[in-house]
Amino acid sequence: MLRHVVFAALLVSANAFAMDTYRFGSRIVEVGDSVSKLVELAGQPVYREPIESKEGGREGERWQYQDGSLTVTFVIKESKIAAIEQTRS
Repeated sequence: MLRHVVFAALLVSANAFAMDTYRFGSRIVEVGDSVSKLVELAGQPVYREPIESKEGGREGERWQYQDGSLTVTFVIKESKIAAIEQTRS
């Protein structure tokens, strides 16, 4: 049973992972950079999704960009990049 759980975890982690930086051409954005830098380098996202707290308040947003077969998601909190996640489409 444990072998199946470990195998499933490996499959999931192979398709999505977090990182601290992402490259757009020759320019890099990283966790902590401002939203204005992200928009300057990548333009407007193809999709925006609000992040809500358990109480229903707004905590931030998820901004998604397509880069070939990759979906790159930037978690935005307090007008800064809080996390960068990449998944294969």
